[in-house]
Amino acid sequence: MIYTLTLNTAIDMNIFSDPLLPNVVNRTHHTEYCPNGKGVNVALVLNHFQQPAHILGIFGGFTGRYIVEALRNKKIGVSPAWVDEPTRINIFINDGQQEYKLVNPGAFIPDDCKQQVLNEISRLTDAEYLIISGSLPQGIESNLYAEIMQICQQKAIAVVLDISHSALRQLLEFKPLLIKPNDEEVYAIFGLAVTNDVQAKNALRELHALGAQNVLLTLGAKGMYFSNGVDCWFCSAPTIELVSSACAGDASLAAFLSHWLTTGEVEYALSLASATGADVAGSAGLGQLANIETLLPHTQVRKL
Repeated sequence: MIYTLTLNTAIDMNIFSDPLLPNVVNRTHHTEYCPNGKGVNVALVLNHFQQPAHILGIFGGFTGRYIVEALRNKKIGVSPAWVDEPTRINIFINDGQQEYKLVNPGAFIPDDCKQQVLNEISRLTDAEYLIISGSLPQGIESNLYAEIMQICQQKAIAVVLDISHSALRQLLEFKPLLIKPNDEEVYAIFGLAVTNDVQAKNALRELHALGAQNVLLTLGAKGMYFSNGVDCWFCSAPTIELVSSACAGDASLAAFLSHWLTTGEVEYALSLASATGADVAGSAGLGQLANIETLLPHTQVRKL
């Protein structure tokens, strides 16, 4: 069974309007609300590809109840750890010219809730994989990641990490199954620039040396690299009209895992990841995932 963990869940509010003007009333065309949080997104897309995933995460208040109810209505398993403060709402505005992202820090998480999360992971009996995605909310220090990794090692749960925290460098000592940094994170955390194939191969080699078993390195609209420590591949991204880049990376990871974890095949997994990410970037939130097959022929995979 695949589990995802989101420590900083959210509702995404996607607003569409005419170009924004200061100091006047800007009226919107329409607004869409989506249950969110990076691990939540990964689970939703895994389920779309018939790979059941169970969601672990922290939820609070009326907004947290909305997310849990929406997920259960989709027949997706959720094991919530509860706090009193409401789960955050993030706002994404597309005014036809620009995309604006207003991301809130999230509720303060007390110690007893952190222990709820650790206890839930410790009780898992059917977990093969745990995908840890997203940011840390207020009140949680990065050492919680290491505590979770230790539990997973003891229970032989393979871990996938999609986090932008600087602790990622230290967490590679636990030899995670897969990490999914983007080019900005690789530069910020490891000081490694990725602007061409040579730099990408050097960066991937360094990440393996630090402990990562497999690396999916994403470049947004410029494509993605994958390395298993022996071979490297690059996959291009389809050209789309951007609506919102929110959720696209999560969808790409889920699509890649949906094929790679079950077959071990890399090239189709990369094409599927690229097409799925592009489909989501052309939608509000995760959208309907309806254009993936159309976009697949517009991806190209080459072995470096």
